[in-house]
Amino acid sequence: MAITASMVAELRAKTDAPMMECKKALTEAEGDFEKAEEILRVKLGNKAGKAASRVTAEGVIAYHAEGGVGALVEINCETDFVTKNDSFLAFTDAVAKGIVKNNPADVAAVGAMPLSLDGFGPTVEDVRKGLIGKIGENMSVRRFKRFADNKLASYLHGTRIGVVVEFDGDETAAKDVAMHVAAMKPVSLSSADVPAELVAKERSVAAAKAAEDAAVATAAGKPVQSAEIVAKRIEGGVQKYLKEVSLHNQAFVKNDKQTVEQMLKEKGTAVKAFTLYVVGEGIEKKVDDFAAEVAAQVAAAKAA
Repeated sequence: MAITASMVAELRAKTDAPMMECKKALTEAEGDFEKAEEILRVKLGNKAGKAASRVTAEGVIAYHAEGGVGALVEINCETDFVTKNDSFLAFTDAVAKGIVKNNPADVAAVGAMPLSLDGFGPTVEDVRKGLIGKIGENMSVRRFKRFADNKLASYLHGTRIGVVVEFDGDETAAKDVAMHVAAMKPVSLSSADVPAELVAKERSVAAAKAAEDAAVATAAGKPVQSAEIVAKRIEGGVQKYLKEVSLHNQAFVKNDKQTVEQMLKEKGTAVKAFTLYVVGEGIEKKVDDFAAEVAAQVAAAKAA
């Protein structure tokens, strides 16, 4: 597969790795971006670990709570400009309120909820289509979660990050945890809850890094670590990762001398679950190859 300059630029933007390393990784991965990112992590360590925090799709996270029920929703659009549009913002707020009131089963059911806005309606889907025509940009309800069974604390970082914490105990402590989650982005409550596929991926990266180090040592004529030491290194790396991504084990952002778990115990509070939405997380926006586009337009003009 041909590796284009735009592909290299996209990988560099996501990882901050040097251009040549990005090109080598993409070539080795035969154009597979996810595999290329893993290759860079093996070679460059944490320097290439920014992919998860670099999201490219635009949109808004909205939250609404009423009568002990809450709703967190993400609605996407094409450009950052639209995220400041009054009609678009009114639409996201109305959808969040509608989810609280109507308890839809899925995104399709959200579209069927009653809504009239800016002269469009009578459903959310009708309003969505109407706003697309009015604003001139595509938009979609991507995901939502409704909360009704526990005490809730929430935190919105602007309109791009939204967190809801389900808890028992002190509300201020739970609010602090919501802010902590927005800042540190844990993937689970505890180490035991980290998804198996993430643990396996981290172990694979650690093993590949150990193999790379061994190859470098051999080439330099230096001693190679024993299999037992290498195994301990790999497991140590995995355990370090588990602590870094699990909420209870993370150092509390307001007092890094204690973990979140220690802070909660001190406050007599238990976090039952948390939900974190980051705008565009997991969505890749198309990166246009402008040089190729211009060349294609020139070629088309000549053909005409």
